[in-house]
Amino acid sequence: MSKIVVLDYGSGNLRSAERALRRVGADVTVTTDFDAACEADGLVVPGVGAFAHCMQGLNAVRGPQIIGRRLAGGRPVLGICVGMQVLFDRGVEFGDEADGCGEWPGTVERLKADVLPHMGWNTVQAAPGSTLFNGLDADTRFYFVHSFGVRRWELEESHVIRPPMVTWAHHGEDFVAAVENGPLSATQFHPEKSGDAGATVLQNWLRDVVG
Repeated sequence: MSKIVVLDYGSGNLRSAERALRRVGADVTVTTDFDAACEADGLVVPGVGAFAHCMQGLNAVRGPQIIGRRLAGGRPVLGICVGMQVLFDRGVEFGDEADGCGEWPGTVERLKADVLPHMGWNTVQAAPGSTLFNGLDADTRFYFVHSFGVRRWELEESHVIRPPMVTWAHHGEDFVAAVENGPLSATQFHPEKSGDAGATVLQNWLRDVVG
């Protein structure tokens, strides 16, 4: 049974994430503990609310260092919702800019859509060969709640390093719905609120990424 830590930094649906991971067979601990977060088989970084506020809480528990140390050792990390957004370079909300963890280049900004927040069920265009979406049909829906997102993928292609797999969704415009980058995975939607479809995503992550 994989030992998973859900990082508690004052933001996110901690108990929902814990329950969803237990449902698919993980041994889950919700904690702020640096060593436990570094040493777990898998780390989940949730997030709800404003980008800058989440980064403030994440910095308080040395979250960027935890993520960086894990990735340096090839140890899996899964970001969810704002927990995905903070993996990018920066967030811009209502004119205020905050630095993110910088694992991927890019900016989190307000979506250009007539109706915000983007709240409810939506399909995604899964990346070819995706691990997270393996076994799910193209019309499968996932639960989103957000007004901000990554509108452009800015990582330059490389012939040396395998490029990340990027999944997109559409609400007013296209935005990044998920990224799979070796040990680093992330979803803009909430798998813990997406019923059986979300459970499949978490199960795929546990089995094929965490191992």
